[in-house]
This record gives sequence, C-alpha cells and structure tokens, in this order.
Amino acid sequence: MINAATTRDQAKVMGRFDITKRLVAKLQHDEAVIGGIGHTNWDLWASGRRPQNFYMLGSMGLAVPIAMGVALAQPDRKVFALEGDGSILMQLGSLATVAHQKVRNLAIVIMDNGIYQITGGQPTATGLGTDVVAIARGAGLAQAAWATDEAHFEALMDQALAEPGPFLVGVRTDEQKPFGQTERDPPQLRDRFMRGLGVKT
Repeated sequence: MINAATTRDQAKVMGRFDITKRLVAKLQHDEAVIGGIGHTNWDLWASGRRPQNFYMLGSMGLAVPIAMGVALAQPDRKVFALEGDGSILMQLGSLATVAHQKVRNLAIVIMDNGIYQITGGQPTATGLGTDVVAIARGAGLAQAAWATDEAHFEALMDQALAEPGPFLVGVRTDEQKPFGQTERDPPQLRDRFMRGLGVKT
C-alpha cells in the first residue's frame, strides 16, 4: 500500500476533520494519539475525547517527539502522532531519530495544507514546494507515503495498525475551520492521558 511514487501535488486535498474521524473510528485497542497544536489538535478533540488522546497546548513541533517517547515507553501499544506541516518543519530532526530508533509501534500523520493556519494563513515551506514525505524517506523512514485519497488513507491506517512501523503518512488537507476547540486545562489533560495509558490511577 506504500507508494513512494506519489508526490504531494498528486495527492487529493481532503477534509482534515473527516480524515481525523476516519482514524479515530479505527482505534479499538486503546491506541495512543498525540495531537499537535492548532487545528489538528482541535479536530482530534471534536472527533471523540478518548482518555488515550493527548492534546498539546502551545508546544509547536513536539507531537512526534512526545509520541516517540510514549511508543518507546509502551512498545505493545500503537501510537499515532497527528501533526501539521508547519509544526513538523520545526522538528525535521525527529524524523531521523524515529527512523534510527526503529520505533515499530509509531505512525505519524502529517496534515499538510501548506499554510500556518492559526497565525493568519502565511505559506509554509510545503506550500512553496517542500515535500515532507520525501524528506521523511530521506531521513530513513522507508514506510512513508502520501495518501492519494480517503480510501487510500484508511488502507494506510489499517496497515499501520496491523504491521510494524514506523510509518509516516502525508495528507493534503483543506483550510476548513476546526469543529471544536480543546479545553485549556494542561494538568487535567495530562492526568487524563496518564490514566488512559495506565501509568496513573
């Protein structure tokens, strides 16, 4: 299902909230999901408030490092990082670390609309031609691909749930406003997530 030949320009532009709901609907075994800041996070919140979801606040670029830490600490749990294009551009080095550490239970989903949406719509490097999937493959993530459409995205998520990774899936997304906004209570978000992972009672 991984097709390295597809480029960013060839991928269909899809609804970010719809894609997020499609992923959440597949989670049946207490998989952990780390939502990056901004609209990626808020759509995860609106898709179902699972205790295994972690909603980042104000920590741009850290969804992948945090997800990697969770995956290494709990190797029997599948872990997903949902990150925006602007945020992953701040932490490209984390992709090399994921590859070198061979984090087999980690899948990274990059929601790429080519802009910094929460700060006014300024173009990101991906909007100017940078291909984060190509970068990921260059960093050593062989199982990196663009989702060509919704059905392909679902197939890639099924693969990530069933097979060893690490995986990285790029998704071209629209500029639709989010369908909710995460509550801004960091201690509560942290404690709920820790209980969801079984590390706090």
